[in-house]
Amino acid sequence: MRGSTAKTFATFALLAYASFAGIAAATPPRAAVPRFSFDTVLAEARLRAASAYQRRRNDVPRWIARLNPDQYRSIEFKPAADIWLRGDSPFRLEVLPVGYRFQAAVRISTVEDGVAHDVPATPSMFDFGASVPRPPANAAIPLSGFRLRGRINSKKAWDEFLVFQGASYFRAVARGEAYGLSGRGLAIDTASPAGEEFPSFTHFWIERPTRKSGDVVIYGLLESPSTTGAYRFTVKPGTATVMDVEATLFPRKDLRNYGIAPLTSMFLFDETNRGLMDDYRPEVHLSDGLQITTDSGEHVWRPLANPAKLQISAFTTAAPLGFGLIQRSRRQSDFEDLDAHYERCPSAWIEPKSGFGAGAVELVEIPSGRETNDNIDAFFQPARTLRRGQAAHFAYRLTWLAQPQLPRGLGMVVATRSGASLDGRRRVFQIDFVGAGDRTAGMHVAVSASSGGISNVMLLSNPAMHGVRASFELAPNGADLIELRLQIMRAGRPVTETWLYRWTAR
Repeated sequence: MRGSTAKTFATFALLAYASFAGIAAATPPRAAVPRFSFDTVLAEARLRAASAYQRRRNDVPRWIARLNPDQYRSIEFKPAADIWLRGDSPFRLEVLPVGYRFQAAVRISTVEDGVAHDVPATPSMFDFGASVPRPPANAAIPLSGFRLRGRINSKKAWDEFLVFQGASYFRAVARGEAYGLSGRGLAIDTASPAGEEFPSFTHFWIERPTRKSGDVVIYGLLESPSTTGAYRFTVKPGTATVMDVEATLFPRKDLRNYGIAPLTSMFLFDETNRGLMDDYRPEVHLSDGLQITTDSGEHVWRPLANPAKLQISAFTTAAPLGFGLIQRSRRQSDFEDLDAHYERCPSAWIEPKSGFGAGAVELVEIPSGRETNDNIDAFFQPARTLRRGQAAHFAYRLTWLAQPQLPRGLGMVVATRSGASLDGRRRVFQIDFVGAGDRTAGMHVAVSASSGGISNVMLLSNPAMHGVRASFELAPNGADLIELRLQIMRAGRPVTETWLYRWTAR
């Protein structure tokens, strides 16, 4: 019996093993969860560039698509619904619904432990204003972007420091600042007679920071009829908010007129054109000048203008050491606007790292009669054409701060004023500098004009501001456009930055 039992057990075991092996062989292995990395975005951008651009469908529900501005602004994300609320993240992530001017939906994913998860948005995540139609409880809310909060001003408050919303636009602030100008992922055909093309971010991936992280990493997939792009933003908020940007473009067609590291701002008026505006405020602008440090080390300041006709200016022939749209008016009395607080708007400073090469910093100034219009663009226009099917990589640092510093001892322009001479035949210009002292001994003004005539050149000490004032008169002599250039020199060397100005006959 024992032998028979043992034989029977062995036979059963053999059959059981064969059966298990057969089942195991027939069952497919569990699919591995794909790991997310920047290569994921690069691969997606490259794949999409190989086919024709597909215009995004507008599937925004009617109840939210038709909201007016006040209704849209009344929709608020609930703090308790924060995507990263559970845990010890040093940042907070909030999503933004579509509506009003933001009709295009985007896809938003978070990345944790190398795995990407889509963020679903439901009505329970938002507080809706009294005049907003209530969506069905199970409705999916399309998203237009996101914002990030951090304890950048106080350990007790989660303050907003970054928002991505609309096309490829984004805005950021540093400690103590309020939102102002915008950055963009890419500019294409800006100020072109055929019209500008606006690329859009269609998918964002946001890495959840660890408890001790000082920065947050954001990835973006960009699309337009002309190109696709893979972007990585590494953002560190603080006294200055620093963004390291990497971008790889995959052109669908040859790109000739395109701008890298584009900035968009608003300039309505200041001391140079105050007489043209009937307004109770002394100045109205998000930025008041374009600052450039050329590859040779020259420091340039170009005050912004609100021209009567579209103006395009180009500076440098190679990638500069830095450039940006700057807000130098920093006193509340400069604006006397207790709502907008333009004096708290940040400046944005670009430092190229790779991919820029030969090219020019371009400034576009568009006529505007309203402060709600963004009428200023600045970007780097590479000289090279990007060829269809050939990837192009760019990297730069974008810093949001009060204003970039000049070398110690170099005078900085703090005010440009212009008005008619006593006889009305000439224009009087006065430029104030600080940083080079207030003693004029040994100094002289080097000023030139592309046409017209310069006269009555003077340099005066300005002890009230511990600086100096350069002044001159310009006779247009029938010219419609005159380029002006001025520096203060001592012993053959500049002691101030270079002031550039474009005068136009209105």
